[in-house]
Amino acid sequence: MIITRNVSRVANKASRLSRASTLRKYATESASKAAAGKVRQVIGAVVDVQFEQDNLPPILNALELSNNGSRLVLEVAQHLGENTVRTIAMDGTEGLVRGQPVTDTGYPIRVPVGPECLGRIMNVIGEPVDERGPISSKKVASIHASPPEFVDQSTAPEVLETGIKVVDLLAPYARGGKIGLFGGAGVGKTGNDLYHEMIATGVIKLDGASKAALVYGQMNEPPGARARVALTGLTVAEYFRDEEGQDVLLFIDNIFRFTQAGSEVSALLGRIPSAVGYQPTLATDMGVMQERITTTKKGSITSVQAIYVPADDLTDPAPATTFAHLDATTVLSRSISELGIYPAVDPLDSKSRMLDPRIVGRQHYDIATGVQRILQSISLPFRILDGKHDSLPESAFYMAGDIDDVVRKAADIAREMAASNN
Repeated sequence: MIITRNVSRVANKASRLSRASTLRKYATESASKAAAGKVRQVIGAVVDVQFEQDNLPPILNALELSNNGSRLVLEVAQHLGENTVRTIAMDGTEGLVRGQPVTDTGYPIRVPVGPECLGRIMNVIGEPVDERGPISSKKVASIHASPPEFVDQSTAPEVLETGIKVVDLLAPYARGGKIGLFGGAGVGKTGNDLYHEMIATGVIKLDGASKAALVYGQMNEPPGARARVALTGLTVAEYFRDEEGQDVLLFIDNIFRFTQAGSEVSALLGRIPSAVGYQPTLATDMGVMQERITTTKKGSITSVQAIYVPADDLTDPAPATTFAHLDATTVLSRSISELGIYPAVDPLDSKSRMLDPRIVGRQHYDIATGVQRILQSISLPFRILDGKHDSLPESAFYMAGDIDDVVRKAADIAREMAASNN
């Protein structure tokens, strides 16, 4: 009787395990089946993928397929009718055909993070492009993340010392802030052969501990890659801030290309353009990235962003949207770079909200403003001699203080003449 009960108990348990195994197998097969789709349409960087009924992947999910033997990643951007999603390719789509199988990864684009990324060059999807083998990282992270909570952010302003005297004195950087780097071509915004220069200076050591990771999304790549490469680099930086409590410098060259790529993607998706042809979500796209660059109680990310101003128009929506997020602006001058002085920082045009006596101290503030007054007085006669103010009437210079007074006086004279003519 006891043996019979035990045998019955074992049989029931085996039956339950068998049913559970069958359910798991069915669930696995269903999930695998649900994750399978096929290419329905290819238009440049836009790929439409059709899935089975009620199995559409969420927005921003990463899809994968094989293209000429290499891995191609697609990011879901829109849900269309007839169980179809519209995606943006992270690489070229040459060679894709209709009906080609596509797999839903079940999560957004994820890239390797951690110390293993230091000294390496990767692309937007985290694949190494430096021909030094795979990145053996133990952790991966999604490139789409929420900014730190307000309670986790540090509110105390703190100056980040760079060691560059003209910057630290006249336009200091904020720890965890955003700095805009302005300048024309050839004045030192980028630096040629950056990777080799970092190796030569020891920032990157091929056989030792490196201090930098490089993430490339070049102009010859599809707009999807260029629109997401900034998020990939930011994700790598966030690991060192949040997990290791470090202060990280994030250099972005060029933040305008991020906006430009977003505009291209928006046009490919058929969205109605906004002002000057930019995407209607310009402010949102910029804010989603910029708000992740901040100081927390663990560490900080300080970003230096080179900014291209189209046709030198500061009212263009792309740079104007960026200005709202900046804590400091560093302007590079061609006349200074021609003298062989690098960094060619213009001490008068560069500004920072950190130059406040309550933050840097009264002595620092007084010295900085004194230097600016001296430089303004020295540069004023040369501007007049160079003919930069030939358009102003001579009467505006009479009994005037500095050049700003002259400009204001000239405007008043012009208004008076216009009123008298009317």
